[in-house]
Amino acid sequence: REVDVLWTSKSGATTEGSAQEPFACSKFIVAIGHSAAAFLSSFILDSVCWEVVGVVKLWNEWCRTSNTTNVLPTDSFCLFYRLISDPTVLLCQCSCYVAEDQQFQWLEKVFGCMQKEGLQVTILSTCPVADYKTQESTLTLPSPFLRALKTKEFKEQVCCRLLEQPNIVRDLPAAVLSYCQVWQIPAVLYQCYTDVIKLDTVTIEAFKPLLSSKILKSLVKDVSESTKILKKLLTTNETHSNIYI
Repeated sequence: REVDVLWTSKSGATTEGSAQEPFACSKFIVAIGHSAAAFLSSFILDSVCWEVVGVVKLWNEWCRTSNTTNVLPTDSFCLFYRLISDPTVLLCQCSCYVAEDQQFQWLEKVFGCMQKEGLQVTILSTCPVADYKTQESTLTLPSPFLRALKTKEFKEQVCCRLLEQPNIVRDLPAAVLSYCQVWQIPAVLYQCYTDVIKLDTVTIEAFKPLLSSKILKSLVKDVSESTKILKKLLTTNETHSNIYI
């Protein structure tokens, strides 16, 4: 149940995360889950502007990470990308399940490679709307919708309402936010509550208000092209979800 973080050095060789000197990172954007990862693929990632610089290898009861960087929407993977024009901007797509006993390893090995001074973290994730606690009926909620949770050090304006008590967040998104709180790193978690369990356009586009945020505004690519890429992603997903007899 070991978690291995492998980084690609400038020479092209792959090295263990702990063997590298901590590198400068000003922005770290983490998309956890298939929908959040698909949002970054559609609206932020561009093969010309970004390069793959790292990968997390792990396995547990629910998943085994893919061995390739040419991933499909149905794959379980955790990849790190670096902005070519600004190497201090790092992005992570994590569509694999990280078990509770593996989360501490994931945090220590990923954040252990970064200089924490001047770092700002943005986390994107999804959650079933049934987990949202409110006095209203969840049937009347305009699903999907966003809620935000931030660390004490995060001073910028958030792009949606803050998560109301007594709601809580779980799993890796909660672990990343808690880590940032302990290390006094400015961080914000945007959680999308949805009633759809598979990849769909509505859930992915629920993250679009974040494109106007300070941390993502400068990274947005052509929205018309993004829509085409999104449709292609969903078409590929539907093809691999079919059952043939």
